[in-house]
Amino acid sequence: MRVVVAKPRGFCAGVERAIEIVERALEMYGPPIYVRHAIVHNKRVVDSLREKGAVFVEELDEIENPEARVIFSAHGVSPAVIDEAKKRGFHIVDAVCPLVTKVHNEVRHYSEMGYTIILVGHRDHVEVIGTKGEAPESVVVVESVNEALSIHVPDPEKVAYVTQTTLSVDDTKEIVTTLEKRFPKITKPSKLDICYATQNRQDAVKKLAEISDVIFIVGSPESSNSNRLVEVAKSCGVKDAYLIEDTDGLGNVGRLERDMTVGISSGASTPEVIIEELVSRLKDLGATTFEEFSLKEESTKFPFPHSFEFSTG
Repeated sequence: MRVVVAKPRGFCAGVERAIEIVERALEMYGPPIYVRHAIVHNKRVVDSLREKGAVFVEELDEIENPEARVIFSAHGVSPAVIDEAKKRGFHIVDAVCPLVTKVHNEVRHYSEMGYTIILVGHRDHVEVIGTKGEAPESVVVVESVNEALSIHVPDPEKVAYVTQTTLSVDDTKEIVTTLEKRFPKITKPSKLDICYATQNRQDAVKKLAEISDVIFIVGSPESSNSNRLVEVAKSCGVKDAYLIEDTDGLGNVGRLERDMTVGISSGASTPEVIIEELVSRLKDLGATTFEEFSLKEESTKFPFPHSFEFSTG
């Protein structure tokens, strides 16, 4: 059995930054540090931070301490959540990925200009919920080409679009093309909102699909970008493409034959140690050849907030 591991994979700059913000906060202030929503969509990461003293909540009213220190996750939150935290007197810091913040800024900008903003994304995803919250009366979420074909707006001359950062590049282009045909004057972002890491991982999986009989994408079921990698692999003809959280996921997979080529990649919130565990397990199952191919090197680093001091409401 041949095992080929794609690169780039795993942590992106936004994920690394968010995790480090929580770790630094724990070092500076000691536990508990509260985090609204999973800081990133990975159980291993969340459990590790919880063991260090992070307390994860879904809603701010779960926090009883009026002087609590609260971190917002990499996926972003709406202004209403920030306002609530300030009213409660919490000490807060924003660990939102800068690329998500860029989309929030675009929504505010277009809303102030009186535009209807079409947000291409999955309406139940936490990132989309936070982005829509920037201008809930002006934002319309579109998930598919069919929705793009049927959407109605007050003024077709004043329409803009933005996208969730973790979508499939190919699917998004199809939806955007539909929107551009329906609204010829639609305003687009200066740069595609889909993040560099999402696109790089999708491009790498496309190459991986050319040589693989089966592909494992390591990531959480809640991870949008991980799910999109599975979709990309299948769209490239790899019928046996699976999303697994860790080596336990191999139990739900059919027999791996010795003459197979097994491809591996991972979502942007998956720690490298899980990839190492998977490779080791495949060795136990008979893999004899191990390779890594690198499609593109990533060097992006996002700066920390200008001051790491927590602000208070």
